[in-house]
Amino acid sequence: MLNIVIFGAPGSGKGTQSARIVEKYGLNHISTGDVLRAEIKNGTELGQTAKGYIDQGQLIPDSLMIDILASVFDSFKDSKGVIFDGFPRTIAQAEALKAMLSDREQGVSIMLDLDVPEDELMTRLIKRGQESGRADDNEETIKKRLVVYHTQTAPLIDWYKTDGKYCHINGLGTMDGIFAEIAEAIDKVNG
Repeated sequence: MLNIVIFGAPGSGKGTQSARIVEKYGLNHISTGDVLRAEIKNGTELGQTAKGYIDQGQLIPDSLMIDILASVFDSFKDSKGVIFDGFPRTIAQAEALKAMLSDREQGVSIMLDLDVPEDELMTRLIKRGQESGRADDNEETIKKRLVVYHTQTAPLIDWYKTDGKYCHINGLGTMDGIFAEIAEAIDKVNG
C-alpha cells in the first residue's frame, strides 16, 4: 500500500494537493481537520473536547487522534493506500502512527513537506477565512497556530529525514506545478 504523510504549515495547500493525489493514485484521504470538524458539527463528546483545544489554537491530545485515525484507517477495505493530511504533528504522533501502521504490517511510504513562506501562509489563511467563514482563520489564531507549528511540528522534518521518508516540495507556484513535483516524488517510491 502507498501510505503518504502530507505535511506543511496551516495554509500550505495540504488539502488542495491531497485531493489531487487521491484522484491520481486512488488513495483514501484522512484529513484530521475534516474528521475533527465533522465530530464538532455532529456535537459528539469527542467533538466538544476537540473544539476546546482548537478554539485555543492548541493541538488535540495524541491518544485521542490515534484512536480516531486507527478507526478510520481500518474502515477502508481493499484500499490502495492512504494520505494522512494534518497528522502527525509531533514526533510522538509520528512514532504512534508508525506503530499503528506496523501493527497492520504497513508503513509510511513518503512524507511530502509543502514548504511555504510565513507571509504567504498568513495571506492565504486570512483569505480562506473571509471566503469560508472558518472561525479559526483569523489573524490572532493563525499566529498562534504558526507558533505551535514551528515549535511542535517542524521537528518532524528531521525525524522523517532520519527515517528516510522525507521529501521537500516547494509550496509556492502554480497548483499544477506543485502537483507535478509531488507526483514525481510519489512515482519514485511507488515504482
